[in-house]
Amino acid sequence: MELVRPMMADDLVEPVAAGWHLVLAALIGIALLVVLITVLKVHPFIALILGGLTVGIVDGQDVNTVLTSFTTGFGTTAAGVGALIALGAMFAKLLADSGGADQVVDTIVGRSSKALLPWAMALVGAIIGLPMFFEIGLVLLMPVIYLVARRAQVSLITVGIPALAGLSAMHGFVPPHPGPVTAIDLLGANLGVTLGLGLLVAIPTIIVAGPLFGGIAGRWVVVEPPHTYDTAERDVANRPSFGVTIATILLPVVLMLGKAILDIVIDDDTNMVQRVGDVIGNPLIALLIAVLVAMFTFGVGVGMDKNRLSETVAASLPPIAGILLIVSAGGGFKQVLVDSGIGTVLADWAKDANISVLLLAWVLAVLIRLATGSATVATITASSLMTSLVAGMSTGEVSLVVLAVGAGSLFFSHVNDAGFWLVKEYFGMTVGQTVKTWSLMETVLSVTGLVVVLILGIFI
Repeated sequence: MELVRPMMADDLVEPVAAGWHLVLAALIGIALLVVLITVLKVHPFIALILGGLTVGIVDGQDVNTVLTSFTTGFGTTAAGVGALIALGAMFAKLLADSGGADQVVDTIVGRSSKALLPWAMALVGAIIGLPMFFEIGLVLLMPVIYLVARRAQVSLITVGIPALAGLSAMHGFVPPHPGPVTAIDLLGANLGVTLGLGLLVAIPTIIVAGPLFGGIAGRWVVVEPPHTYDTAERDVANRPSFGVTIATILLPVVLMLGKAILDIVIDDDTNMVQRVGDVIGNPLIALLIAVLVAMFTFGVGVGMDKNRLSETVAASLPPIAGILLIVSAGGGFKQVLVDSGIGTVLADWAKDANISVLLLAWVLAVLIRLATGSATVATITASSLMTSLVAGMSTGEVSLVVLAVGAGSLFFSHVNDAGFWLVKEYFGMTVGQTVKTWSLMETVLSVTGLVVVLILGIFI
């Protein structure tokens, strides 16, 4: 990866104030976000609105101008990522309710020896995490983690951490999760290329943070599995088969990767094959196709009637309303920053300091993640600050910036992160034990992801 490149004049936004003034305004806005979210417990949606308005007003801009910037960014972001997140939620709900997720877990874990169980659990976490939000995947996997740890007579941490690593890595690196999709939209990255590189980064990252670190953490913290769940009681009669489940999960991935490959191999807009690939590999169409296929493989195929199928799909949408609002408000916050010209100032400073744009992206995301506890807020804010710095970069380089931001957004989950408390309660750990296991795992995941991204940056 080259250092920050010179930008074309058309890519620059004229700063509305002096550089120090813009940076001060951004810091005040981010600090307000931190206080509102972590101290006053204000919902991130409201906090992002107030943060965006604060940045613009401190910049010295007219309030109406700031409102225009915010609403423009809000609408653009909602249009860019809203449908993708909604379709992803529908797909995940069908996968869960059909028993397809259970089928993947039981097939992979059931064929693994005790020594390979951590590796199997990492694979299960990655596969389940590909289409599902972290929280949903965790809830689905906990009964299995309990059962596997009990049968293998190992610490809950030994098999749990690898599964969490798989879930978390997919959440941070791979579309259609909200963080990567939002960063792709904000930075103008190619989704197919980012998806391919994201999977490439995720594999070694999961190995290091999952089975390898999990084995160490399992000796540090020994947690006996409870007898709360027993998967032996689950109905397996009407589940989709393992092959059908995996094929359906991978369908949108294959379609989007196929488009990226055709763009590289053919690179001819008049070629019929590429034109077809551009359509079915478009993220919206690929996910739409996947949902329609899942309605048969995960719906009709397991005995759902049309009413049950409709109810299942409809039930997937209310839980993501908050996510959509947060992401869209983050787009508004981003637009206020962009229109202030702070990206131009940061780009000039970065060029003068000769700082790697990948390292800068990661550091910004880490700082915001530590302050707010939100991977999504960290991704949105860091991407917003990087928009001007990626101008003039190649497609692959911009995708690596997205992944650097994603890696930084996962760094050291602690007490201001809802995920921290979710893991603590499910695993029955103390705060100290959760820090020594989950928090350190997230840190290993983040740092390893950065290292892999930097290595790829040498060749891209």
